[in-house]
Amino acid sequence: MAKLLIIDDERAIRSTLREILEYENYEVDDIDNGLDGLELIRKKRFDLVLCDIKMNRMDGMEVLEQALAHSPDLPFIMISGHGTVETAIEESKKGAFDFISKPPDLNRLLITVRNALDRGSLVTETKVLKRRVSKTRDILGSSDSIAKIKETIERVAPTEARVLITGANGSGKELVARWLHEKSNRADSALIEVNCAAIPSELIESELFGHEKGSFTSAVKQRIGKFELANGGTLFLDEIGDMSLSAQAKVLRALQEHKITRVGGEKEQEVNVRVLAATNKDLLKEIEAGNFRMDLYHRLNVINIHVPNLTERTEDIPEIAQSFLDDICKGYGMPVKSIAPEAMAALQALPWTGNVRELHNMIERLIILSDKVITEHDVIAFANPGGGTNIGAATSGVHVTSKGTLTNFDQFSNFQEYKDHAEKEYIKFKLEKNNWNVSKTADDIDIQRSHLYSKIEKFGLKRVTE
Repeated sequence: MAKLLIIDDERAIRSTLREILEYENYEVDDIDNGLDGLELIRKKRFDLVLCDIKMNRMDGMEVLEQALAHSPDLPFIMISGHGTVETAIEESKKGAFDFISKPPDLNRLLITVRNALDRGSLVTETKVLKRRVSKTRDILGSSDSIAKIKETIERVAPTEARVLITGANGSGKELVARWLHEKSNRADSALIEVNCAAIPSELIESELFGHEKGSFTSAVKQRIGKFELANGGTLFLDEIGDMSLSAQAKVLRALQEHKITRVGGEKEQEVNVRVLAATNKDLLKEIEAGNFRMDLYHRLNVINIHVPNLTERTEDIPEIAQSFLDDICKGYGMPVKSIAPEAMAALQALPWTGNVRELHNMIERLIILSDKVITEHDVIAFANPGGGTNIGAATSGVHVTSKGTLTNFDQFSNFQEYKDHAEKEYIKFKLEKNNWNVSKTADDIDIQRSHLYSKIEKFGLKRVTE
């Protein structure tokens, strides 16, 4: 319910506006002077203010200025019995959403209020979305290797040096690239990312350098390439070890001459781009195999930052896991769950073949399938890290049930089937742990007893008596 504040020294106007707005299901406060109204705005959160212009103790225009200095996005509708076009223009310049003359027309009042509230909501949503999109996650961890990476970023980012970031899939290479850009002198310009492994070899040159209309069969119009889009900013070439040799030659030329030519074009385009590259491959071995150019390697590898596997820095897992736990629970709009110390130790002992990305997915799975507190049993039963089963093991595609038996994951055709299976095993485990006391089990897993009975019936769970 939207909260509105009416500031007006005429009791009849306040009463009329309040009655109309409360009838429309708005929550309304009112005050008879600008000074106290401004104090209310500072103390409470309002979605909209309707403010008279001519008042004792403080003029409405002064209230508007001071209120917007405190809450810049708060919509104001100004009200006056002596309105002119000049007054309305002055109010809009100072930040008012609209102007209504006394006595207010009912339809115009309600339409203006709705429009002002809609605008306020859009402003808030836009800011939230911008924060979500633009926010670069922190590089989490306090291990020596992470401390060294952070120190290198601080030293290298403000320079124009090219950086080659190496490491396994999911280790965080893209995050390092983003922070190199964020802390660089190019931070106000674009960071353009290209996943070289995701683009077919016959299209990579068009993607990087653009093409002219008619340069090949499907080139129905001119296209601007990533190098041009990144002009003045940073170009991040992810998985550059998968780039074709012909594209490598053109990238090398662009790095040497700071010029590119579109596919099918003749005109050279000057580009001012800082190039960062990343790969999960050993480029020296790729060079020996004839898959990567030595000269390009040396051009890219001015500074090398290696991101270690998660298993090489297990001391960072508690901090990373807790951060993911907070973010994911917040994203789902649920209370933040906790991880038992034994469960955290179990997480640290697992084989992290998918690195930080796998840990994120695992924490999300545990949040969905576990109780308020994530236990060691949950980690073993639900996590399935790297296709493994027991802690430190690497047996492919199995799941440990509440009885300690193994189930092959290949039997599940989709996630819902696995989720039902896991839910069944979990409820069965809790029932057996509580000696089939349904009421106690329902309290234990925080669901209604009737809901638990439905689950027992759904999964065909029965107490086994000896």
